[in-house]
Amino acid sequence: MEQCTELGFYTLAGHSASPRDLIDEVCAAEALGLGSAFISERFNLKDACTLSGAAGAVSTSLGIATAATNHNTRHPLVTATFATTMHRLTDGRFSLGLGRGFDMLFAVMGLPPVTMAQLDDVVGILRRLWKGEMVMGHEPAGRYPLLNQDAAFDFDIPILLTALGERTLEFAGGLADAVVLHTFFTDDTLTRSVAAVRRGAERAGRDPESVRVWSVLATVGDHLPEELRLRKLVGRFATYLQGYGDLLVSVNGWDPAALAAIRANEVFAHPPGAFDAVGTIEQLETLAEIIPAEWLAAAAIGTPAQCVARIADQFTAGADSVILHGATPTELEPILAAYRAYRADQPLDAGVALPANPGWMTTPA
Repeated sequence: MEQCTELGFYTLAGHSASPRDLIDEVCAAEALGLGSAFISERFNLKDACTLSGAAGAVSTSLGIATAATNHNTRHPLVTATFATTMHRLTDGRFSLGLGRGFDMLFAVMGLPPVTMAQLDDVVGILRRLWKGEMVMGHEPAGRYPLLNQDAAFDFDIPILLTALGERTLEFAGGLADAVVLHTFFTDDTLTRSVAAVRRGAERAGRDPESVRVWSVLATVGDHLPEELRLRKLVGRFATYLQGYGDLLVSVNGWDPAALAAIRANEVFAHPPGAFDAVGTIEQLETLAEIIPAEWLAAAAIGTPAQCVARIADQFTAGADSVILHGATPTELEPILAAYRAYRADQPLDAGVALPANPGWMTTPA
């Protein structure tokens, strides 16, 4: 089956107690022709290195990327070794994705918060190591007397950054090979975000079109059971509001008064934990009533044809590629079938421009 290199998915999306599920998901994704698997990290059963290795071992064509891990949780030489090992293991199908993470979490872990200056410095270290250089007496991102892998190395391993706010997007455009955006962006926010990435690249003297921008589209088709749809759409959205609601509302230009009203509701004010993981059906139904429908519409919902139309909207808004978020490859199967038919019949008439560099994560080393 022809690979749709412009489409990806998150394996073990959200909370998972069974990391072995990744194996079935990756095999199904490759059989269905998805282009890339993205791996998020949680400090329980979702170690990015272990999961990346498993995904690489059971696949032959799928792009594999962390989206994201954090540079401050591992020594840079450990991170560099993780990336070079994955690069060789997968014949060049791996991309190292980094992100800012959460300051509050790092504080309780006793780690320093991640800054853009640190990311810039660490990315520079990694790229030097991957080219066989020896790094000596390095200070800015940490004190490293000597960092060295192998003088024979000459690897071009893509660096991916996750970004949400405009300043971080511009920074990512000036530094990274690819940028992963955030779920529940409106089409207008997506357009502005892509423009910020391109602007950052241009200011850094780079080709703006060389930076691959991935939109992240919550994809919840109506072929799924109702309770599962509620958990994947409303539960996930409410969980984001729990973590960084002010930022998400601000980025999208939504009404902060609506967020205040949500927070004042008894269900939201006294959560049992993350709503997408432990929310009851009654709580999710209440949340569905109080969250503005306009906010939840920043997703692919409905029939397979309606979901495909929303995927097409992402390309029209400027994205190079789309991560179909929150669903397993098997759950995406009817949507992927409809997308293939659409892609074959009318890719240009509907405004879909396939990325100029669709295969950078699947090019052999």
